[in-house]
Amino acid sequence: MELNLNADLGESFGAWKMGDDTAMLGIVDSASIACGFHAGDPLVMRRTLHAARKAGVSVGAHPSFPDLQGFGRRPMQMASDELQAMVLYQLAALAGMARIEGLVMTHVKPHGALNNMAAEDALIAGRVAKAIRSFDPGMILVAPAGSKLAEAGEREGLPVAGEVFADRAYTEQGHLVPRNQPGAVLTETRDCVRHVLRMLDAGGIVSASGKKLPVPFQTVCVHGDNAHAVEVARAVRKALQDSGCVLKPLPAMAAFSH
Repeated sequence: MELNLNADLGESFGAWKMGDDTAMLGIVDSASIACGFHAGDPLVMRRTLHAARKAGVSVGAHPSFPDLQGFGRRPMQMASDELQAMVLYQLAALAGMARIEGLVMTHVKPHGALNNMAAEDALIAGRVAKAIRSFDPGMILVAPAGSKLAEAGEREGLPVAGEVFADRAYTEQGHLVPRNQPGAVLTETRDCVRHVLRMLDAGGIVSASGKKLPVPFQTVCVHGDNAHAVEVARAVRKALQDSGCVLKPLPAMAAFSH
């Protein structure tokens, strides 16, 4: 079975440092890079892209609501044209920076509140998917497995990679448990590995209560901003490979290669 291991990187900003991107780039297959709206700045973006090229990791944009103070995790309401322009602005920024570094941006993964809202709201999901298609109809959309966003991407004809999270708990509806609730973030490496293997065995999402939701997924995310991210990513990669999975960058997977 082919799978992809990804992380959200480039989330430092100015003098403020977030995560160990260099170490993570030595473990993951694909990186979603912040575009300056929730984290990241031009120099951080370029340095992260440069490091990704050296590591042989495929890269994508990680667009967000304009919310630096809230790390993109606060919901916002926007008109359709403003939301689409906001997404396009960030895609264009990262794609341009990637070209300078000799890379081609191959996927898009919304961040934080934008991702969560698009996962549950078909209208927002459609706006995001249309923006991505207008930028590049061949761009891979990384969307929560079984979500409204994944459905919108498919309707727009985008290649869609269903995503599950190694370090986040799920509700019985298949959504992420809100971060302000106990147990929403898995803090122990062994718990993250166990969670991923349960989902692999179930062929879909497994909620915190044990409910199985059979939805296909192609990529597993480890959040780069967690304190134990490097340890988790390394352990999850080993567990997946030990289970017989072949791990590849998103554009190299049979489902997305042209």
